[in-house]
Amino acid sequence: MLDTLITSLLTVLSLHHILYLAGGVFLGLLIGIFPGLGGIAGLSLLLPFLYGMDPISALAMLVGLVAVIPTSDTFTSVLMGIPGSSASQATVLDGFPMAKQGHAARALAAAFTASLFGGLFGALMLTVFVLIARPLILAFGSAELFMLTLLGLSMVGVLAGNSLVKGISACGIGLLLGSLGAAPATGEYRMSFDNTYLMDGIPLVVVGLGIFAIPEIIDLLRQNRAIAEASELGSGWVDGFKDVIKHKWLSIRCAILGTLVGALPGLGGSVVDWIAYGHAVQTTKAKDNPQFGKGDVRGVIAPESANNAKEGGGLIPTLLFGIPGSGSMAVFLGGMVLIGLEPGPAMVGAELGTTYTIVWSLALANVIGAGSCLLLSKWVARLTLIPYALMAPFMLMVICFAAFQATRSLGDLVALLAIGVLGVVMKRFDWPRPAFLIGFVLAGGMETYLYQAVQFDGWSFLTKPGVLIIAAITVASIYFAVRTKPADKTDDTGANTETETAPEAPRRRASNLRPQIIFAIAVVGLFGYGLYDALQHSFLGGVFTAGLCAFMLVMSLIVLVKLLRGRLEDPVNFDNEVEAGYSTDSSITSLPHYVYWLTGLILGCYLFGYLIAIGLFFIIFLLLKARTSMIKTLSLTGAALAFLVVLSHLMVLDMPRGLLQEMVQLPWPLS
Repeated sequence: MLDTLITSLLTVLSLHHILYLAGGVFLGLLIGIFPGLGGIAGLSLLLPFLYGMDPISALAMLVGLVAVIPTSDTFTSVLMGIPGSSASQATVLDGFPMAKQGHAARALAAAFTASLFGGLFGALMLTVFVLIARPLILAFGSAELFMLTLLGLSMVGVLAGNSLVKGISACGIGLLLGSLGAAPATGEYRMSFDNTYLMDGIPLVVVGLGIFAIPEIIDLLRQNRAIAEASELGSGWVDGFKDVIKHKWLSIRCAILGTLVGALPGLGGSVVDWIAYGHAVQTTKAKDNPQFGKGDVRGVIAPESANNAKEGGGLIPTLLFGIPGSGSMAVFLGGMVLIGLEPGPAMVGAELGTTYTIVWSLALANVIGAGSCLLLSKWVARLTLIPYALMAPFMLMVICFAAFQATRSLGDLVALLAIGVLGVVMKRFDWPRPAFLIGFVLAGGMETYLYQAVQFDGWSFLTKPGVLIIAAITVASIYFAVRTKPADKTDDTGANTETETAPEAPRRRASNLRPQIIFAIAVVGLFGYGLYDALQHSFLGGVFTAGLCAFMLVMSLIVLVKLLRGRLEDPVNFDNEVEAGYSTDSSITSLPHYVYWLTGLILGCYLFGYLIAIGLFFIIFLLLKARTSMIKTLSLTGAALAFLVVLSHLMVLDMPRGLLQEMVQLPWPLS
């Protein structure tokens, strides 16, 4: 045993192994910086290059890439409000507000330090549990996994703002959209309208980019300024490191959560950051002056500690049972099989040395990755000082390109636009978008686990010990959420009672409530149609969506009635941009303006193909909105198109084709 450990350690520290590990880390850095691509795309890109490599070198590259993506995807989450991947969505909530306040350096330093700690903690836990985790993992069946999805949904209470009813309704919208397509039990297509794209459901990457990235881009474009107005970004690096030390117990708790949730198949990467974020909110006392959602560094530390630790946890079922804990672990599993390694009990037997090589490679890759990000971030952070009218076309180019890679259908771009408009409206009317997203993420697993639990154990699964334990934790989570709910400082009209005079309140109520009522009616109609559609299917095919829509119909009607009575619990005060989402200052561009621009870009993709459409978009946008000179416009457009062509060629990724490409044979790369 000792000889095996020493041999594994010497292998990890060899120059040959470190070079391959660094190669995987470098590729992971590149992948993580591009929004929406994430670990699945990166690992899929790497697999073809593994043929003919010796297993240890191939594993070094795989582990290096897996370890660093949850760290590098923090760049776009903090600096641009665009989730780098599904594992960094919660980081946006406080990281991006910190960047807008001029504290990008502090947010990044805290994120990378917490990521390093989480990654090392996950590797340590993997080392400890590699021999004892087998009975623990096998103890979780479908019933326990279903209860864990309910635990994830309990975070909605934390993410719901001041109106729990609106938070539950937003979560219901996410659950319903996540249920689009084939029912897990019967394969019946629900709410697909015979559309082949909707039959497969809407991809998570499209929803994540649409619900968070598009509204933030439109918001910044309307204000026509840089992300941050501070001229110095370097003063917060040490502060970010000190923040992690100050909140060390929060980092430890979230790293433990990340390891445990990451070890459970099917949950890991998509939900662990939300659970950690919710835990941070619930356990923060009022006297500590929490500012979650407005730039609280604890809202960065918690999810970053958890999402890196979850990689170590995700390797436990992958290595020991051949059961991937997430999408990236599924591709990692395919890579293991490709190089001749068979996951299972042999990984703690004859292949124990290889297992510990993987474990310690994970720890070393986290050190290399976090160090590289810290070195790069000083220069990358200066992107926040560039006028956003110059950055926005590049951001939209990358976002649309990344969204298209989800299914490589033009339907991805239409879905991106639709979800983006939904995100804009939800942000304007203060419906919590995180609650929507966590509902969408958990919808598929929740229905599948419920169906399996009922099939295996009947409704008696509710009395199983593991189910009761998780149920008790869920109740405690809801209790803490209710206890820490902030007090509402607005009156029933939407006016701030401390600053607004009585004559102004009726005018504000009329202007604020009218569009909100229209949106609430649309939500009621959505759940009504969902209930009608569910009743058209068999019992197993429609029971989940029928129960969901029946309950959410009541919740959304409550919201509508309160709006009609002018008694919404958290009325939108548009004078406060941080709280309400969007300002109505007449000097700021109207809200639909940039939605029309995005619609024109996607329509251009249908007509001319992506490369031509994005080129035309760049030229028109830079000339009319950024007001750059013709020479600068053509230079930026040429650089963007060259970058796009090189990226798609190196990563073997497609670009959308339009009607023009179908009718005319164009030369590469226009084809």
